[in-house]
Amino acid sequence: MSKTPVKYEDLGKEARDVFGKGYGFGCVKVDLKTTTKNGVEFKTAGSSMNDTGKVFGSLETKYKYSDYGISLSEKWTTDNVLSSEITVEDQIAKGLKLQFDTTFAPNTGKKSAKIKTAYKQDYLHATGDVDFDFAGPTVQGSAVVGYEGWHAGYQVAYDTSKSKLIANNFSLGYRAKDFQIHSAVNDASKFTGSIYHQISKNLEVAAQLNWATGSSNTSFQGGCKYDVDKDTTLRAKVNNNSHLGLAYTQRLRDGIKATVSSHIDTKNLNQGGHKLGLSLEMEA
Repeated sequence: MSKTPVKYEDLGKEARDVFGKGYGFGCVKVDLKTTTKNGVEFKTAGSSMNDTGKVFGSLETKYKYSDYGISLSEKWTTDNVLSSEITVEDQIAKGLKLQFDTTFAPNTGKKSAKIKTAYKQDYLHATGDVDFDFAGPTVQGSAVVGYEGWHAGYQVAYDTSKSKLIANNFSLGYRAKDFQIHSAVNDASKFTGSIYHQISKNLEVAAQLNWATGSSNTSFQGGCKYDVDKDTTLRAKVNNNSHLGLAYTQRLRDGIKATVSSHIDTKNLNQGGHKLGLSLEMEA
């Protein structure tokens, strides 16, 4: 295992991926990714919501100057939002990553910009971001320290326009080769705990608990991912509201995968509210 811990946002990510990846309830989605001979990546995505019929699409290009540690990307969506990203990594100092993001909406004239920094070395991963706004920038910082599998992290964000602390989060956990335990307290009012276990190379399971002060209810969900073979993956998850999620992914051929997913309210099987999703991923 690497001595460098993950950044704060990625703590507990393996458990969240069990619940989030591979599901696409209530929509039809198509993703296409191609790469040219000189390394330019093109990504096209389109989705249609089954209930509203709303269609969303995006086109993204990305180019990496590997010799200089620089990557450039641009994205344009059907909401007519243009965004760009410039990243420089391991050039000014080893382990230091700088990123500059901008967005522009021609229809409204709204603009935004964000500067992101990250620094990682053995036992430490720190980040610092500044999100610029006309009313005043928002400053965010985080740090994660790790040693022999244990990690502790802190994240803070401050809105200068309101002179208000908008995030005050703490995390503690343990990471081994095949399992992880993660806990977090957000703003001293929201508590989260999760367990992830890779039982075998084909089977992953996870469980998560959430509770907020002022509420007598604790939410729970459990899920699993099973690779039947190199071409077929099954996923399932269920929560304390008896909502069942199922997904089936099949690799049709090299570079083409299809996924069918469903969301079922098992308490109301004879009523509406169930959702079905279909996605197609192509890469060339």
